[in-house]
Amino acid sequence: MSSFACQTCGTAFEVPAKTLAKYPGWKPRFCREHSPKQAKSKSRPAGLASEGMLAPDAVLAKFQDPGQDGLFTDGSCHPNPGPGGWGVVWVEGGRVRDARHGYEADTTNNRMELRALIEAYRMLPLDAAVVVHSDSNLCVQTVTTWAKGWAARGWKRKEGPIANLDLVRELYDLSLARPKVELRWIRAHAGHRWNEYADSLANTWRRDGPG
Repeated sequence: MSSFACQTCGTAFEVPAKTLAKYPGWKPRFCREHSPKQAKSKSRPAGLASEGMLAPDAVLAKFQDPGQDGLFTDGSCHPNPGPGGWGVVWVEGGRVRDARHGYEADTTNNRMELRALIEAYRMLPLDAAVVVHSDSNLCVQTVTTWAKGWAARGWKRKEGPIANLDLVRELYDLSLARPKVELRWIRAHAGHRWNEYADSLANTWRRDGPG
């Protein structure tokens, strides 16, 4: 195992060599306690911390429909890195038109957020004019702000390797092929029915097992 120092608390933590080899260029910056996913969970309002463990039907029963259509995505990883899942729900007229989810045995939270967006775009025809929502501002900014410049420079950046480049490039290509689709950030776990529903789908593997 390789050892790293957490940029938040300074604590040394280890990451298996096989995990580092799977994500070339990735330099772990946070221990498990201070990972972005952990911080995301701690930032949820009281009473919402475990909503990802609710089944989709329970989410529908608990949260009001905000009257907002589109596709809603989320990624899950526990611990980070470790096993994870992704979820997508497509909503039209307050009803679920389509919903999908998946699981990977060894991944990261950011990869699952990107994978959820990739699967959302794949669900859409090329002429679709809808909004895709993600609660990962990093992923939204990657596609809407940074990817164009990285592509123009041969997928390079001054700061070093682009994390999760394989998924970033796939997602950017899918977005270019669907120019009428708008990608927006949505606040995580603020009681929005369809964000919670996507989170529930992403955590299917934790409730029901990875099978």
